[in-house]
Amino acid sequence: MTLKNRLLLSSLLVSLLGCGGGGGAATPAASSKPQQSSTTPSSMAAISSSAVAVPSSIAASSSSAPATGGIYPSYNLNPLPADTTGMESTATQIASKIKIGFNIGNTLEAMGGKSETYWGNPKITKEFVAFVKQAGFSAVRLPVSWDQYANQTTAEIDPNWLNRVKEVVQYCVDNNLYVIVNIHWDGGWLENNVVPAKQEQNNAKQKAFWEQIATQLRDFDERVLFASANEPNVETAAQMAVLHSYHQTFIDTVRATGGKNAQRVLIVQGPSTDIEKTNTLMTALPTDSVANRLMAEIHFYSPWNYTGMTKDESWGNQFFYWGKGFHSTTDTAHNPTWGEEDYVDQQFKSMKTKFVDKGIPVIMGEFGTGVRKNLTGADLQLHLDGRAYYLNYITKQAIANGMVPFLWDIGELLDRTNNKVLDQQAFDALMNGAGVQ
Repeated sequence: MTLKNRLLLSSLLVSLLGCGGGGGAATPAASSKPQQSSTTPSSMAAISSSAVAVPSSIAASSSSAPATGGIYPSYNLNPLPADTTGMESTATQIASKIKIGFNIGNTLEAMGGKSETYWGNPKITKEFVAFVKQAGFSAVRLPVSWDQYANQTTAEIDPNWLNRVKEVVQYCVDNNLYVIVNIHWDGGWLENNVVPAKQEQNNAKQKAFWEQIATQLRDFDERVLFASANEPNVETAAQMAVLHSYHQTFIDTVRATGGKNAQRVLIVQGPSTDIEKTNTLMTALPTDSVANRLMAEIHFYSPWNYTGMTKDESWGNQFFYWGKGFHSTTDTAHNPTWGEEDYVDQQFKSMKTKFVDKGIPVIMGEFGTGVRKNLTGADLQLHLDGRAYYLNYITKQAIANGMVPFLWDIGELLDRTNNKVLDQQAFDALMNGAGVQ
């Protein structure tokens, strides 16, 4: 999530949500963002004409990322021959093995202090990762910041940071967890600049960063997945074309490092990771040199009146009581007027139709909502019960529509120091929705 939305949700005390960028949590009138075509960088492996990317109904673009012009040195210094050992599963097969995922949020992506503890969470320990697995989660999403650890002239990432991220990934693999490593908000260098004026510069940085990240993590098996970005801000078809080029650079760069990366499952984000924008604007996926190794990603923080609004507005009030069986009879001004079960069903079905039914798994990389701590008494209890229903419903319906749900958490669901469940009602709702308990 972006820093702006992180602070917004902190002020609301929706700590369980924490939000990785608010892409799927648009206000009622959700918008979209587009991209444009480009040419393949000469330093990257060309996509063969025999590559199988996606079904024809989600056309694979024939264009690649624009040439980066040698802005940064190449960090693909020892590309390896393809290694298929431990990389046999397709994207669909891997998705089927993940029941529910967990974001270790506000930690490795913490900006400002060059420390994973800078936003108030403890360092990730192997004991905590083992607890995540024991609790019933089958995958971890690791939001990561890279730019603050990089030389701004050469884009070289501090090797100590690369080693730290690799250490945490190893914790996950040691516990037989799938793990997604991304470039998160990261100061907004990519997310806030999906525009033609920044396209060449950002493709160069995307290439330089992923050469280093992919090489560092190349020896891990198929349990490690890479994600191109987090919540890239896109509103128009022209912007979508730029985003498409960022994703193409990501795919081409990772594949060019070789080894297990030649087969690794890669994840590309829809515009703003918003469902409606993605359904409208993401008319093509990038090309890939291997078949059936791509996933799409969206996030879901809807209705925003419920998950993110901090005060009533002239255009609408906050929602405190979600679900048709959980409306208040005394605080009717804060019952939802949109965004309940029928809306969720329609939104999720659109992703099933657009991607899942065509063999492209969809990661719901973030979802959740926190507690409205301004409420008391019966209002608070009704809110808590409706919130548990919301978490259960979103999880269950995501899975029913072939999506893989990852809860966003910044330390409110699971205690990262004492390795225990902090919110049993929410935890039980999630695990029941995922069919884990």
